[in-house]
Amino acid sequence: MEEIREQEYVSNIPPSKPQQTHQKNEDVEEGGVTPLPFRIYLESFKETKTQILAHQDRSKWLEFILKKLSESNLQDKELIENYLRHMYRQMYKGRTVDNSYAVIHYFLTYLQNTTKRTLKEITRDDLEAFIEYEQDRGLKLSTVRFKLVILRAMIRFLIEQEQIKPDVLTRKVQIKLPSVLPKAIDPEDMKQFLSFVDKVRDKALFLLLLRTGMRIGELLGAKVCDLNLKEQKIMIYQAEKTGSGRIVYYSDDAQVALKKWLEERDPAAEFLFYGRFKRRLTYGGAREIFLKYVKKAGLFYKGYTLHRLRHTFASELLNAGMRLEYLQNLLGHTSVEVTRRYARLTDKTREEEYFKAMERIERGEIDGHY
Repeated sequence: MEEIREQEYVSNIPPSKPQQTHQKNEDVEEGGVTPLPFRIYLESFKETKTQILAHQDRSKWLEFILKKLSESNLQDKELIENYLRHMYRQMYKGRTVDNSYAVIHYFLTYLQNTTKRTLKEITRDDLEAFIEYEQDRGLKLSTVRFKLVILRAMIRFLIEQEQIKPDVLTRKVQIKLPSVLPKAIDPEDMKQFLSFVDKVRDKALFLLLLRTGMRIGELLGAKVCDLNLKEQKIMIYQAEKTGSGRIVYYSDDAQVALKKWLEERDPAAEFLFYGRFKRRLTYGGAREIFLKYVKKAGLFYKGYTLHRLRHTFASELLNAGMRLEYLQNLLGHTSVEVTRRYARLTDKTREEEYFKAMERIERGEIDGHY
């Protein structure tokens, strides 16, 4: 999450609205006045949560998130709403703001249950205790770090607003992640997996992920108008993760699978890949489909994930000799250092140079003194 910058904004953010009383047949149980849970309120929307958070009218998803906040049992709702509106003004995406709210809600619930302190009374010890609690639960360090980044951003904002004492972040609370090599799918396993993919849509989906290196959300958000079949490329106008655009290319086998899917799919559907009711296929849905074929192929025990198709794409291109800076552009990395992690995995040249050097050493061909 980017550093918060002090700026002046001109915004059309809708003003805070008092909580309204809903119609009895929508939000009130028969014979009583108790509001139904937010889950049932959500089901009353014609659009799914994913559609709301991706809506072009940004005020729509902001109202959706603030509705959840107003129906929560959290204290200091005004402070939280101020921060969420700040994120709105900073042009964060709906999904990012919603994820931040989920983490903030979880943390403040923990705080209320363990210390009885409010957000204004938070201390550095509270933050460190929460991090230890999450680690004790067995969460991955990357997950804990993700939550910490969100909480630090909120606390920093409230310190600037003079709502929280600055000593909470006097010394930065941080988690150092181990340097983990990306994991690709073994080539033989990849062939075996694809041999079990028998549906036209699924074959096109997985081959495009494998041959373009697109992030899963990028492909699931693609539309037919983003395709250039003649030149075998896909336009990504604004990546969900980085906000920048790029062009990716795909291979002949992906082209064959894609054309078969285009012949079969409903042309009235908005997105290239869709699920039930012609709605955009969600990440959860795509993941379930992937794991179904992994199990069919007898590879479930290897722990392959859908995101590994992207790692496999990068690994294969590096093994084929593609230059690192070109791969960086295709993957949409903002830093070449991120792309370099893939190079450590697949640098065949380094391996060959090592054995050549060892042969010289063993033959005693090194001259001079140290």
